[in-house]
Amino acid sequence: MPEVRPGTSESGSPRSGALRTGGAETGLLDQFGRVATDMRLSLTDKCNLRCQYCMPEAGLDWLKKDKLLTAAEIVRLVGIGVERLGVRELRLTGGEPLVRADLVEIIAALRQNHPSLPISLTTNGVGLAKKAQALADAGLSRLNVSMDTLHHDAFLQLTRRPFLDQVLAGIEAASAAGLAPIKINAVLLRGINDGHAAELLQWSLDRGYELRFIEQMPLDADHGWTREGMITAAEIRTLLSGTFELAPDPRSRDGAPAERFEVRHRGSDALLGTVGIIASVTEPFCADCRRTRITAEGKVMSCLFSRTEVDLLALLRAGASTEDDDAVASRWQDAMWAKPRAHGMGHPGLGDADFVQPDRSMSAIGG
Repeated sequence: MPEVRPGTSESGSPRSGALRTGGAETGLLDQFGRVATDMRLSLTDKCNLRCQYCMPEAGLDWLKKDKLLTAAEIVRLVGIGVERLGVRELRLTGGEPLVRADLVEIIAALRQNHPSLPISLTTNGVGLAKKAQALADAGLSRLNVSMDTLHHDAFLQLTRRPFLDQVLAGIEAASAAGLAPIKINAVLLRGINDGHAAELLQWSLDRGYELRFIEQMPLDADHGWTREGMITAAEIRTLLSGTFELAPDPRSRDGAPAERFEVRHRGSDALLGTVGIIASVTEPFCADCRRTRITAEGKVMSCLFSRTEVDLLALLRAGASTEDDDAVASRWQDAMWAKPRAHGMGHPGLGDADFVQPDRSMSAIGG
């Protein structure tokens, strides 16, 4: 992994608009004019599910505790992002963040330091029922819950764990705790749950949740993904069209990964709600990407599909002065300056041959 000197690109050459130390004027700018304001921070690589599109059945070699960002380092890193680099939104991810015993304390400390910062959490919902109220009391803003089906047999086949009832109970507890809006993330796999799309959407609409279908991405640890095998955004719209009419949501997308659609029953004018589709593979949105990702061991990934990582943890542990924080901010900026124009899949002029799957799986990156 390259060591990046403050004020230079990853190739070692000076970048234009180098860091104005201690200020957010340049922010997390890349060389294509995008500015990252949405921070995705992984708290752990561990997960208690073994989803086919993410992790092998036997699991992975988990990071040792001393390799992970500590609670204090997480709070410090978020502070650098918000106060120096213009971060305006924080998403805590994993692995499965609920497996961190200090999760509630981390959120409480972040909320104390940043009273108005939107803080969301992506979770698989296992164990959420016991923690939802504590998370809300600590200052969590809202939740994204990954749930691909309402059928126990399909859930077991997809996740290799019989925990659907726990997930459903967790979603209900989160709603009761006021963690709204609740977004449900679903990945469709051919021959397993692709026939459940309309049912899952109706269930979400009935409860006031926003369902977001996500194209299966080449981020599985088994490297079994194929373009032919994935359910595309176009297919998802077709699967829903037998029951629903979808119309583009008139609200601005504003850099969000999901394209939203208003949902009505066929032949009805009554608006039921919205559904989102995240088409990272077939309809990519790289040109308006505003995300910066930090892995659980403190490495910047400028893109979810990046094969280059820049270490911030070593700088965090080297010192705790204002000057040290400036060095962390500068290295973070350099990492984002080198962000590629696009990941390659589905982009004009960048065919699939230009895309190389990252070594890490989704659980080890943090979504």
